Amino acid sequence: MPFMTTPLTYRDAGVDIDAGDALVERIKPLARSTFREGVLAGLGGFGALFEVPKRYREPVLVSGTDGVGTKLKLAFRLDRHDTVGIDLVAMSVNDILVQGAEPLFFLDYFACGRLSVETAAAVVGGIAEGCRQAGCALIGGETAEMPSMYPDGEYDLAGFAVGAVEKDGIIDGTGIVAGDAIVALASSGPHSNGYSLIRRVVEVAGADLASAFGDTTLGEALLAPTRIYVKPVLDLVRSVPVKGIAHVTGGGIVENVPRVIPDGLTAAIRRASWSMPAVFEWLQAAGNIEDAEMYRVFNCGVGMVVVVAASDADRTVEKLRSAGETAWVAGHIRRRTPDESPTIIA
Repeated sequence: MPFMTTPLTYRDAGVDIDAGDALVERIKPLARSTFREGVLAGLGGFGALFEVPKRYREPVLVSGTDGVGTKLKLAFRLDRHDTVGIDLVAMSVNDILVQGAEPLFFLDYFACGRLSVETAAAVVGGIAEGCRQAGCALIGGETAEMPSMYPDGEYDLAGFAVGAVEKDGIIDGTGIVAGDAIVALASSGPHSNGYSLIRRVVEVAGADLASAFGDTTLGEALLAPTRIYVKPVLDLVRSVPVKGIAHVTGGGIVENVPRVIPDGLTAAIRRASWSMPAVFEWLQAAGNIEDAEMYRVFNCGVGMVVVVAASDADRTVEKLRSAGETAWVAGHIRRRTPDESPTIIA
């Protein structure tokens, strides 16, 4: 077996060490801009340190992890990388929010075949913006350059959020009863779910992503970042006894709302209570998608659902609207009849 006569280096394997060093210098100020109370040590060490704020009496830590999925394929096609970082943060912080948790810190994982400092910095810039919107600190992460693992120009993302909630303030849906009201919060678009079907619709329809779509383009409408509901919902739970919260992600409205409703109950949602946003109308028409499939795959304009007592419904809507959210009473909880679905949209 022949051996190399000249020394091999990491660069010979396709890893750009200089790019990695340059990226670190670019992302340090981005991460620092998200720091909040509790951060003891952030980027640079082998592990980040975070102290749970002392205002918590009996803190319970809540964690969540997620990615952006095949929405990244759309970002690659449009060469737009500054919004998917917001998506990454949103998917995890919105998940832990449903139990009443305040997001404390976030970690990210960025993996690529060949590191582009500009692309990676744009992604991390979006992550930092998402953390600022959620009020959590970006205190660490990992950038992995793996030659031949990913095609040039492509990458993958994963994120991990940790939050805290008072033990006696955990929201788990157990107090939900028939007669409670369902309050919906509007989404900003498809968020980060259903993009395998979205990309198929675009392909089959031969759609031009650069074509005008309202006051933007079709591509930009499909790439709109996931809405982060943390601050308005945390503010809500401080003044209204919220019984349950559902983040409408993969599985759409029909599969996510039942996750917070006790057995024997049904979420009866009035389809006439909201107008489906234009991007979903386009997807349904262009893909000839049936209503049931739309509700099963997409959020269809409903990004989060809050369940409160009927007597608190108007106050809940008013509180959310005053915080800048589009919110409305979308239905109610009732007893489920035999063989009935746990979510009815009619």
